[in-house]
Amino acid sequence: MRSIWTGAIGFGLVNIPVKLYSASQESNISMDMLDKKDHARIRYQRINEGTGKVVEWKNIVKGYNLDGDYVVLDDKDFQAASPEKSKIINISSFIKESEVESVYFETPYFLEPDKSGEKAYVLLHDALQKSGKAGLGSFVLRNKENLCILKPYNGIILLNKIRFAEEIRDLGELNIPKTKAKPEEIKMALSLIDQLTTKFNIDKFKDTYSSELMKLIKAKAKGKKIKAPVLKVTHRKTTDLMAQLKASLKKAS
Repeated sequence: MRSIWTGAIGFGLVNIPVKLYSASQESNISMDMLDKKDHARIRYQRINEGTGKVVEWKNIVKGYNLDGDYVVLDDKDFQAASPEKSKIINISSFIKESEVESVYFETPYFLEPDKSGEKAYVLLHDALQKSGKAGLGSFVLRNKENLCILKPYNGIILLNKIRFAEEIRDLGELNIPKTKAKPEEIKMALSLIDQLTTKFNIDKFKDTYSSELMKLIKAKAKGKKIKAPVLKVTHRKTTDLMAQLKASLKKAS
């Protein structure tokens, strides 16, 4: 793995040099965009709006439109805006992870101790594990400030980016039902939940869609005709709800 950020964890007056790695990877099948006529690959190009010519990456800079004029910024400018946050994951407090709603969780990253940071890294890991708490902090990655929590995970410290409250959309835009479930329906639903309750084991779940899609791709490459089943979402009256719950309980048992 290749680190995408290097810096340090600020734990009180203790600085722990670390490297940051992406903890996740896509499981979907990579697709190319093609021209429908001849199946030639489609290429994306960066075009100069004024000249219409292609611009290479090395000649592209970032700029902010301030009152009609662009202020051009480089990497040094982004770091100068907050040198500390660009290089320090500053733990401001410790919290119970259960207090953070799942809607705020974003991307996971692995943290690895850098040179001379092993002892302090292990200390923080073990202290987090023993306390059952997570460190709440912030840092700058790719020119954006991020909130994050740090917690022990399989012998390492895992960093999970979390969203700011302002990044969650207003629920007022949704059509939220104002009706309430009947007591007997809730009782039946709770019985179904009890029957289907198991211990969580992530290894039991696989990306089966990608494997099925690959089978289809290989079959199509051999000239086989693919017949897709027709599935429709059925809309039933709420009076059917109890019957559906009873049938679900019967199937679960």
